[in-house]
Amino acid sequence: MTHDQHARAELLQQDGEYRRLAEQHQTLESRLCELIDHPYPSSDDEFEKATLKKKKLQVKDQMEHILRRHLAPALAENTPAFEG
Repeated sequence: MTHDQHARAELLQQDGEYRRLAEQHQTLESRLCELIDHPYPSSDDEFEKATLKKKKLQVKDQMEHILRRHLAPALAENTPAFEG
């Protein structure tokens, strides 16, 4: 398991906001899969797919922001000080 994967698993257990976003992302993904499976999608289906993709990306961005904030202290510890 990579450091990022470990941090994501930790956030799922410890951070309610991250967990809520992950659940929302999964719900959006499930609905998107349903729409993709329609053999003859309507124009409303196509519009909903585009909207869902945008929402998923926004949620993913929020999750990544939380992850970066979570990883920032560890990254600071492992970064050598600049000696110029």
